[in-house]
Amino acid sequence: MSDATLHARTAPAPRFRSATGESPAARLALIAIATGGLALLVGAPLAAVFAEALVQGWGAAVASLASRDAQSAIRLTLLITAIAVPLNAVFGIAAAWFITKFDFRAKAFLITLIDLPFSVSPVVAGLCIVLLFGANSALGGWLVASGYPIVFAVPGIVLATVFVTFPFVARELIPVMIEQGRAEEEAALTLGASGWRVFRTVTLPNIRWALLYGTLLCTARAMGEFGAVAVVSGKIRGQTATMPITIEMFYNEYLSVAAFSMAALLTGFALLTLLLKTALELRHADALSATRRH
Repeated sequence: MSDATLHARTAPAPRFRSATGESPAARLALIAIATGGLALLVGAPLAAVFAEALVQGWGAAVASLASRDAQSAIRLTLLITAIAVPLNAVFGIAAAWFITKFDFRAKAFLITLIDLPFSVSPVVAGLCIVLLFGANSALGGWLVASGYPIVFAVPGIVLATVFVTFPFVARELIPVMIEQGRAEEEAALTLGASGWRVFRTVTLPNIRWALLYGTLLCTARAMGEFGAVAVVSGKIRGQTATMPITIEMFYNEYLSVAAFSMAALLTGFALLTLLLKTALELRHADALSATRRH
């Protein structure tokens, strides 16, 4: 055996650096950048909102939320959310079922339409609703004459909110239902189960966590929607002013404590939704993993 061969066999194996490994300094730098960015873009604004709301004490903040305009805005926001979220849950389930359980040529186009609210400005969506259902249109004029106005009324706000929040439930359900396939439903149908029973006993249990996840996202978006609602509501104080619109009104009228108190309450609703979403992700990560693969 030659000296070169002996040296090659006895020499220590070279140490290779992992393709994804970083030095401790690099890791600390990345953590610092991420933490600093979150603190600057998320933490600081949230802290400022709550600080401004309590600048005159808890009493002033609570009193501002107890005003007639504030109470009307809170009730309207909760009402719109209570109507829009169940509608979108039903629409999302129907759309996901149709897309994943049937084969047809226009499937890709239908998925694109579902994603349309993500790319269209909410203000544009509100203008479209005004053009279709406003008093100057044929349908809108007939509805106004019949005593059922859409624009500058609660139905218009519901339509705008449903449009903006429509994709959230459907886009959470579609990947899960594609991942699960059709074998279980087909087996249940072969055994004689009705369509409704198949959905209730097979499909719904398999998608329940993704459905709840999408519903939470839809709820958070519905409560905070401003652009489309601002166009179709007319910003009528005490009638069509939701919480985001009322915040703008209070701020423009230099009622800073009232504006920031309302903003803090709306932020609290959003944080509660976020906590529920996080708890759902931690507890049912396996059931939700399909949504992360697509």
